[in-house]
Amino acid sequence: MRIGLFITAIMHRVRRIRAADTRGAVMHISFTRRRVVVAGGSRGIGRSIALGFAAAGADVAICARGLERLRQTEAELRNLGGAVHASACDLADGEAVAQWIDDAGDALGGIDVLVNNASAFARSDDEAGWGASIDVDLMASVRASRAALPWLEDGGGSIVHVASISGLGASPRTPAYGAMKAALIQYTRTQAAALAARRIRVNCVAPGSVEFPGGVWDDAKRAHPDLYERVLRGIPSGRMGRPEEVAHAVLFLASDLASWITGQTLVVDGGQMSG
Repeated sequence: MRIGLFITAIMHRVRRIRAADTRGAVMHISFTRRRVVVAGGSRGIGRSIALGFAAAGADVAICARGLERLRQTEAELRNLGGAVHASACDLADGEAVAQWIDDAGDALGGIDVLVNNASAFARSDDEAGWGASIDVDLMASVRASRAALPWLEDGGGSIVHVASISGLGASPRTPAYGAMKAALIQYTRTQAAALAARRIRVNCVAPGSVEFPGGVWDDAKRAHPDLYERVLRGIPSGRMGRPEEVAHAVLFLASDLASWITGQTLVVDGGQMSG
């Protein structure tokens, strides 16, 4: 009888401990003392990614071609309190990309996370459209990864590519863009396998249609309202995505919460691919 009461008391105690542990288990993403480099970080999704990392405690480096937006985002980042490095860079220029990565690594004292968010947003099915897509949507990510590798190897790290759901299905309006995003998704898997032994994780985010001031869908709403409405009707969630929603996915994949995730592509589209 005494043994039975003793066991019962112990089981009650264990259950109370487990309940307390569950109540106290709060997932928290922190990048304090982490160095994050965002290629294409001055507007839209890239800006939200950079601000998200800075708000989580990271030191952040960004680049862009347009100086006005670059300086605006730089000021926003500095207001969040961490170290900031911002410089102009044409991501279609391989030498410029390599130099920018090294400059960012020097300025931040290292690189822990690389986010490749660059896109030429080429729409034409001609030599110019394909050339821009190859140089920016694909090769900028390849070149930035190659340049960042010595920095990332210092303590392991994470690479996150930003692709698109256009790379996961037919893309008749933007064939070059879709093809390069598909290549980036495949490259993610290959790169992850190649770098796993070096403790470097590689993942990808594939956003659906995301709307923000001055972006592709903001422009389409005015210039091509029929197209805008047709795409909108195909999204089960009933709205376009927001840049910060993509940023949340990027932060998760780059964080320690995703420490056992590599080689994956996370679709962030409000159900658009299913609609």
